[in-house]
Amino acid sequence: MVFVDPGVLPMPASLSRPGDEPSTGDAEGPGSQTDAIFTESPLDRPGWHVRLFGSPEFFRLWLVQVVSATGDWLGLAAIIAFANQLYLDEPSAAAAAISLVVSVRLLPGFFFAPLAGVLVDRFDRRRLMIACDLARAVVLVSLPFVHGLAGLVVASLLLEVFTLLWSPAKEAITPTLVPHYHLTTANSLNLAAGYGSAPVAQILFAALAGVSAVLAGSSMPFFSDFDQTALAFFVDALTFVFSAAMLWRLSLPRRHRQRASTSGKRFDVTATVHELKEGWQFIFINPTVRAVNLGLATGLVGGGMLIPLGAVFSTEVLGAGTAGYGLFTTALMTGVAVGVVGVAALQKRLNKPVVFTRSLFVAGVALFLAASMSSLAPAAVFVAVMGMAVGPIYVLGFSMLHAEVDDDLRGRVFSALNTLVRFCVLLALVVGPLLAAALGGLADSLVGGEVGVGGRSIAVPGVRLTLWLAAVIIIGAGILATLTLRSGSRVAARWSQSHPSAHRAGAASAG
Repeated sequence: MVFVDPGVLPMPASLSRPGDEPSTGDAEGPGSQTDAIFTESPLDRPGWHVRLFGSPEFFRLWLVQVVSATGDWLGLAAIIAFANQLYLDEPSAAAAAISLVVSVRLLPGFFFAPLAGVLVDRFDRRRLMIACDLARAVVLVSLPFVHGLAGLVVASLLLEVFTLLWSPAKEAITPTLVPHYHLTTANSLNLAAGYGSAPVAQILFAALAGVSAVLAGSSMPFFSDFDQTALAFFVDALTFVFSAAMLWRLSLPRRHRQRASTSGKRFDVTATVHELKEGWQFIFINPTVRAVNLGLATGLVGGGMLIPLGAVFSTEVLGAGTAGYGLFTTALMTGVAVGVVGVAALQKRLNKPVVFTRSLFVAGVALFLAASMSSLAPAAVFVAVMGMAVGPIYVLGFSMLHAEVDDDLRGRVFSALNTLVRFCVLLALVVGPLLAAALGGLADSLVGGEVGVGGRSIAVPGVRLTLWLAAVIIIGAGILATLTLRSGSRVAARWSQSHPSAHRAGAASAG
């Protein structure tokens, strides 16, 4: 069953997944028998966690995400520290090693993510997540015994492969654990779990240095051999064991569609190719899915440029140095938090597609104005406004996908989104600095690095021009998403008017 917001017309068959038949009650959709698990009698007194999280089972999944995300950030810090330790006497080699280890974690997303989506849609998702958690724990436990860069690279690749399976599986089961009207809050909580745990992981990593010092002076020969990095790997492994144990107790609604029998169908190359094509075809045919993917992915090309260029802009244009960049980061994260809380609080009153597309416009305009400032305070204010728009873009985008995509396709759709996001972020990180250098040279040669506007001289260094271009890209993403959604609404309206049920209703009304 495809979930739709109240008042939104059903999707015409021409825009639905090929081969779909009218649903007679998906075990995981609103209006089905499993909605009973979300139904409360007047005498029910659910706890605060049920009211906030929508159901006890989603609360359990959220706890899993908090612990796992903390482990992910902790593991990333440990891997970077480990790569640096391999070349302590060679700073340039250490920097190259860190870059290589971080970069290889992006590679599986381009090659394995589409297949991962098929596997997520074919296998039991809960068991798949448990297997991935246990596999990641094994990899992390083995890392303290690795003594070379090659082993660290292989371990990073394996960790990323298992993460590419775990993440879309988590996204696919989320709508089955909460009522459809609670999806915006659920995605807000997911975002908080994923990124709010980063500071906790950094504090924990610092604390492990003290623990390592205590163990080094103890009489326990086995534990005294492990430093801060090794202990971080062990703690990260424990977070995945905890996650697997919690997921083992997670109760999911029974599905009508029988997933992955023990037959050879699982390894049928023809069926796998067909399912890949089916998923990508749905992404391009369904206007809501296409708009969300365009908005999120294209917008990230623009917004992602702020990551490598923010420090340069703070230093070269504002003269605020690294302290200014720190203020930018704080303002952005604060704005994101405000935006996420706002959409969660107002979710029942929001027209999600409208707010999603308008948030893209606001984010683009705010970035353009921030890049136009020549002092730190107003630039930080506009960066905060940008963050207030970025939060709703993420939360509402995922909520729209959760509500629109049939359960049998969620794995492939979210894997495709992950691939697009990774590609666009990587493109922004690589192209941003190169583009800034190229545009800076062009501006110097053409206008001497500054232009006159209204009797005032405005400096146009390459970093400012690139951030302006990034803002235009985000605004363009908003335009594309708006046009796509409007086109889909017109097609849906024409289909609704031409449907036989509409004629029967009109005849009945006339009679």
